[in-house]
Amino acid sequence: MTKKFVLLFITVILSTTLFAQKATKWKLVWSDEFNYTGLPDSTKWNYDVGGEGWGNNELQYYTSKKLSNARAAGGRLVIEAHKEKQGNNNYTSARLVTKGKGDWKYGRIEVKAKLPKGRGTWPAIWMLASTSPLKWPDDGEIDIMEHVGFHQGYVHASVHCKKYNHVIHTQKTDTLQVPDCSTAFHVYALEWTAETTSIFVDKKKYFTFKNEHTGHDAWPFDQPFHLLLNIAVGGNWGAQKGVDEKIWPQRLEVDYVRVYQ
Repeated sequence: MTKKFVLLFITVILSTTLFAQKATKWKLVWSDEFNYTGLPDSTKWNYDVGGEGWGNNELQYYTSKKLSNARAAGGRLVIEAHKEKQGNNNYTSARLVTKGKGDWKYGRIEVKAKLPKGRGTWPAIWMLASTSPLKWPDDGEIDIMEHVGFHQGYVHASVHCKKYNHVIHTQKTDTLQVPDCSTAFHVYALEWTAETTSIFVDKKKYFTFKNEHTGHDAWPFDQPFHLLLNIAVGGNWGAQKGVDEKIWPQRLEVDYVRVYQ
């Protein structure tokens, strides 16, 4: 065996080992592929219900177990907002949450989704601390994806905590242009460790927030969080340029949700 062949053999072995280590970095611990029909899987999803504005003067009533607002069909989750009266609200929608059925501390969260469009739509893929009762913003919020219809084609990533939040105009945030976000599916992902939260669209990282090691006020992200998926209608941000009453219904479609640790 020549020296050249030996070196080549060693190089191949090392490359294979490194690839295997990289490939097994994350282990799937929770997922929903939506390969069923009907209401969202009750072993994985709960509902937030009500229509009192949700702290943002939103216009929708979030329903529970209503197929027109949240359903699995064709291998996808559909969250759909409708212009229809319910209680004192003129719109209905759904807000699905994994709290108590999917709570994680650190990991990689992936949601492959296609977004609604039009003025007044405000879809979100986000996380809140699983503390009870939740104290906001002290307990933290991670926004993996937000999109407001008046700013079509731009997605936003943010974190909120006591020291950094939008109420006091100190939130940490960034924006990425995704021109086809309402016509094509993209993977919106969070990689969360004890030191950083990083947010991606597909393979592009465009936002990172680092642990500055100054305490809970600046880093409450050392406790279990859960995932939320929803479409809000209007609200302090979503209705900054009004709500187009002619666009409804509008839907957030989700191909899968996968959580790795």
